Amino acid sequence: MAKYKILIKSSAAKEIERIPARTDRRWVVERIRRLGDDPRPRGCEKLSGQDRYRVRQGNYRIIYSINDNRLIVHVVKVGDRKDIYRN
Repeated sequence: MAKYKILIKSSAAKEIERIPARTDRRWVVERIRRLGDDPRPRGCEKLSGQDRYRVRQGNYRIIYSINDNRLIVHVVKVGDRKDIYRN
């Protein structure tokens, strides 16, 4: 299987930097890296009404879209599970 390129939106990168616990931040970054190998891992869910997916990492959620034609995973939002779906 081909490796996907990972693009992270600048606002999502700032959200990752704002994660208070260093270990949580490392786990989130590692989870994003693994999306390059398998963009639809076990436990990922397609968001209803959107062309996006989400994966869980502890109390954090990673929202991303997949472009299979160009082999790109685009991370658009990262946040705590209680706040991630608010506009």
